[in-house]
Amino acid sequence: RARHAGPPDGGWGWMIVAGCFLVTICTRAVTRCISIFFVEFQAYFGQDYARTAWIHSIVDCATMLCAPLGSLISNHVSCQVGIMLGGLLASTGLILSSFATSLEHLYLSLGVLTGLGFALCYSPAIAMVGKYFNKKKALAYGIAMSGSGIGTFILAPVVQLLIEQFSWRGALLILGGFVLNLCVCGALMRPIALKEDRKTAPEILEQDYVPKAQKRDLKRMSICSPLIKVWSHECLCYCSWKEYDFLLMPGFMVLAVSVLFMAYGCSPLFVYLVPYALSVGVRHHQAAFLMSILGVVDIIGNITFGWLTDRRCLKKHRHFCYLFAVGMDGLCCLFLPVLQKFPLLVPFSFTFGYFDGAYVTLIPVVTADVVGTSSLSSALGVVYFLHAIPYLVSPPVAGWLVDTTGSYAASFLLSGFSMIFSSTLLCLASLAKKIKRTHLRSLTNDTGTKQHIWTNGAIAYSVTAELDQKDVEFLAVDTNSYSNR
Repeated sequence: RARHAGPPDGGWGWMIVAGCFLVTICTRAVTRCISIFFVEFQAYFGQDYARTAWIHSIVDCATMLCAPLGSLISNHVSCQVGIMLGGLLASTGLILSSFATSLEHLYLSLGVLTGLGFALCYSPAIAMVGKYFNKKKALAYGIAMSGSGIGTFILAPVVQLLIEQFSWRGALLILGGFVLNLCVCGALMRPIALKEDRKTAPEILEQDYVPKAQKRDLKRMSICSPLIKVWSHECLCYCSWKEYDFLLMPGFMVLAVSVLFMAYGCSPLFVYLVPYALSVGVRHHQAAFLMSILGVVDIIGNITFGWLTDRRCLKKHRHFCYLFAVGMDGLCCLFLPVLQKFPLLVPFSFTFGYFDGAYVTLIPVVTADVVGTSSLSSALGVVYFLHAIPYLVSPPVAGWLVDTTGSYAASFLLSGFSMIFSSTLLCLASLAKKIKRTHLRSLTNDTGTKQHIWTNGAIAYSVTAELDQKDVEFLAVDTNSYSNR
């Protein structure tokens, strides 16, 4: 494992970006293309919208619900092992799905097993990019996350062609072989150790919890077998708390709540865009082409937004760029029910795809800005975990609304308002934080205190007063951060 003082911002990092790019193709792009199977599954098994939509919901839910498991394996075993294992599980799930005889079979194989495999690959690969990049972080994430868009652009018409040539069973079997490329991606993920990374549990154990007399024995045990090292209960609790102490940060709490509403709003569109287009008279190939447009414009959003937010003028405003992109996608969903012709749906795919790519790129960047690089892997696991319940619930709820009302309007309106609320919540929280800082700044100016701005945006105030001819320094640190002294 290579050791660096800070992220190298290049070198092998670009291979990590390439590996993450392939991971997003094999996970998120394949998940999006499952919506192309929607009509085939519905016709073959003779079920309604709501029951058929559970397939896509369970895939997305399992991918996000098990994201902390992927982070856990990556942190304590190996990122390479986790991604390779995930590739094998995802491929097995798709291959077993090609032999499905009922929707329940697809729920387990295509939903649970494939989703679990994707979970072991997705968040660790994204976290590795954050480990290797700092100055070019947004651009690196833009390139890596563009795999979702370019994968959708290529796979959508290919999957439609495979269904026509080999039926949905043959198409799933071929996708199962394609997803095995995740094992190759895992091999590229070379670990890196940074100085800012927190101490590992064995180091903490030996330094903080073990008497000096026992250090030699523990050292011999660690050489023989690290797995038989005896850890105290206090050490395990300490390590677990240190790994997830960002959960109590107010900034992360607000981000987590907004992610819940954002995830609810974005999921139904990828499930129902093709069925909606077919319901208004668009041809099958044109409906699949809408997904392709959405995918290729998604790439442009990934890369251009990543590049723009790395510029000096916008780097400090990544948070507002993120909430603006989420809000624009919400507005697009509100206008979708009135777009009932192919020429009108094409501009929608362009607009929604661009801003979808924009905010997907900024999710790990904004998360890193809130919690720091050292906690990024665990924080991303939690953020993607929070996507799980909305991804599970929103497509069936949207399908129930379609079955009940006989129209897609209610489903798309609910999605739009959910995303707009997510954006508004972040905006209000940012404004409240800015007002608080302005108020504290004015107070310090009145009392003559010195003000320091930390690199992560926290504010520290140093007040000096005379007491018995000695200087006493009082340090007040903003609740969004902490300082090891």
